[in-house]
Amino acid sequence: MSDQKSGIGIIGGSGVYNIEGVELIKEHALETPFGRPSSPVIEAELGGGRFFFIPRHGMGHTLLPSEVNYRANIFALKSLGVEYIISVSAVGSLREELPPTTFVLVDQFVDWTKGSRQRSFFGDGIVAHVSNANPVNKTLQEVLSTSCAESGVRHSKGGTYICIEGPQFSTRAESSLYKGMDASVIGMTNVPEAFLAKEAGMAYATIAMVTDFDAWKDEHCTIDEILKVMSENNKNAQGVLKIALSNLSKNKFPVEKENRIGVMTPEENWSDSKKEILSVLLA
Repeated sequence: MSDQKSGIGIIGGSGVYNIEGVELIKEHALETPFGRPSSPVIEAELGGGRFFFIPRHGMGHTLLPSEVNYRANIFALKSLGVEYIISVSAVGSLREELPPTTFVLVDQFVDWTKGSRQRSFFGDGIVAHVSNANPVNKTLQEVLSTSCAESGVRHSKGGTYICIEGPQFSTRAESSLYKGMDASVIGMTNVPEAFLAKEAGMAYATIAMVTDFDAWKDEHCTIDEILKVMSENNKNAQGVLKIALSNLSKNKFPVEKENRIGVMTPEENWSDSKKEILSVLLA
C-alpha cells in the first residue's frame, strides 16, 4: 500500500504522457483480487503534485471497452491510496449545443451495456448496496469546471452520459432513441467505472470530450476530421489536467465514504479473502 494519502488518479488515454513538465516516477505492476489492471499504474509528478495514471485501453490501446478490467483498475488505484479519480473519455454528442471539441462535465450515467461487464466488487458472500444517486462528486466536478475555464476550453457543466456496449457505434435509429432519452453524450467506457469508484468510496468525475454528433445528426464526418478533433481534444485535455492537478493537489477535500454504510453482511460472516478486499475498499 502506498504511503501517498488522498492520492489523485487519472484514467484515460496515453496523451497524459505528453503533458509538458510531467516527471515519471515509478511503474507499479499490480495484481489485484480481480486480476491485472489495463497496464502497470504509472506514478508521476506535475508541478509538485503527484498522481497515478492508468491508460484505460492498455499501453498500446489493445483493449475493447468491454475487455477493460474495470474492477482491477479501480482496485489498483484504491490500493495505492487514490481518493480522487479524473476520467478522460471521448464521446459523441447527442445535443446540437454540444458540438465537437466541447468538454462535457457530466453528472449522471445511464447503463445501456448488455450485462457482460463485471460491475460490482460485491457478491460471492458479501451483500452490499451503495447509492449511485450522485455518481459524480460535485466538488471534483467543480474543480474540473474551473480548470476548463482557466485553460480557455469550451465546456458544459452537467448532463447525462449514456454508456453503450460497443465496440460498434450506434445505428441512426439507436442514436435518435438515445437523444430522445434526454442524454447529453454517448460513450462506451464510463460504466461500470463510475459505479465501481463509488463502491470503493472514491470521488469520481469525468471529462467527456466530444468528437462528433454520433449518428442522429445528418452530417457526414470523415475519419480524418474525427482524428483532427481528437488531436485538438487531447491537446486541450493536457492543459486542463495540468491546471486541475495543481488546483486539486493544493486544495484536497474530504470524500464522503457512502460505501461504508452499504455493506449488509455482518463482519463475522466475511471470509478471510473478503476481509482483505474490504480492508482496501472501505479504507
